[in-house]
Amino acid sequence: MTIGRTGPIEQTRPLNDGGRVTTAGKVAKPDVTVTISKEALKKADWLNAIEIVSAVPDVRADRVAELKAKIDDPAYINETLLNGTVDKIIDILWPDGGDTLKL
Repeated sequence: MTIGRTGPIEQTRPLNDGGRVTTAGKVAKPDVTVTISKEALKKADWLNAIEIVSAVPDVRADRVAELKAKIDDPAYINETLLNGTVDKIIDILWPDGGDTLKL
């Protein structure tokens, strides 16, 4: 390539023996294979899961509103609900039904 003092840039082209401009022929596509390791696939799965979880809001406002409405209703808290809650707490703290408290 030559740059004239006041003129435009003139591009030079490669010439063959006959003085003509050479043209590119067909280029063979190389045979390429890519192997992805199990570790890379596992990390991609983790990153995908993290991205999905990050997109979910921390608080489910619809569920909170539903529970607030239930608690505000005087008929919601009754003997059956209280007994069921106590039974679940006992099952969690004493899973084997014995005297040992699990914390």
